[in-house]
Amino acid sequence: MDFRDRHVVVTGGTGALGTAVTAALLDRGAFCHIPCHSKDSINAFPYRGDDRVKLYPAIELADQDQTDSLYSGLGRIWASIHLAGGFAAAKLGNTGKSGLMDQLDTNLVSCFLCCRAALKAMGADGGRIVNVAARPALEPRLGAGMTAYTIAKSGVAALTMALAEEVARDGVLVNAVAPSIMDTPANRKSMPKADHALWPKVEQVAQTILFLASPENTVTRGAIVPVYGRS
Repeated sequence: MDFRDRHVVVTGGTGALGTAVTAALLDRGAFCHIPCHSKDSINAFPYRGDDRVKLYPAIELADQDQTDSLYSGLGRIWASIHLAGGFAAAKLGNTGKSGLMDQLDTNLVSCFLCCRAALKAMGADGGRIVNVAARPALEPRLGAGMTAYTIAKSGVAALTMALAEEVARDGVLVNAVAPSIMDTPANRKSMPKADHALWPKVEQVAQTILFLASPENTVTRGAIVPVYGRS
C-alpha cells in the first residue's frame, strides 16, 4: 500500500486507533493532516514533531464552517479517514434529547461534514473515504444500553453506503469499518475482567483501514467491514 506524496486527513488521529493509523500511513510515505479537539491530545501524540504530520488544534468537526475551512486550506487530498467520535453507555430512560444530540453530533454529523468537505478537496483522479461505524450498527440488538450511540453509528453506516453509490463514478470509493471493542488502555481499564486477548488490536484495525484508503483498493465501495477479532 503506497501512499508516497499523498495527503491524507485523519480525524481522531491522536487517539489510540488514530495513532496506529497515522503510524502506518507515515511508514508508507503519506502526509497526514490531523484536526485535534484539545491541546492535551497534541502534547501526548508521539508523531507531533514529524515533518509529514500537521496538527490543527481546536477544530470542532460538527461545525460546518470550521470543517469547511479546515479542508479548503489543505489543497488536494487523496483520502479522508474519519475516526473521530465518542461513546456513551446509557439506557434510553436515562438519555434525554441533549444526550442523543451529543451522540449524533459527535459521531454522525462530524462524519457527514467531513465527507462533504473531503469530496470538495479531492482532485479529478478521485480518492478514498473511510468512516468508522461500530458493531451495534450491524447488529443493533447489541446496542441495548447504548441506544443513542447505536443510532448515531447506524447513521454512519447508512451514510457510507449511500455516499458510496453517489460518488462511485467520480472515482471516490467510500467504505467503513465496524469495530467491536478494541484493545486500548482505556477499554482495558473500564473492563478489567474481560478477555482482552479476544479484542482486535488497533494495529490490526488500522491495516484494514489503510487498505480501504489505499490506491490498491480499486473495487471495494459501500462496505461496512466487520473488524471484530475473535470477540
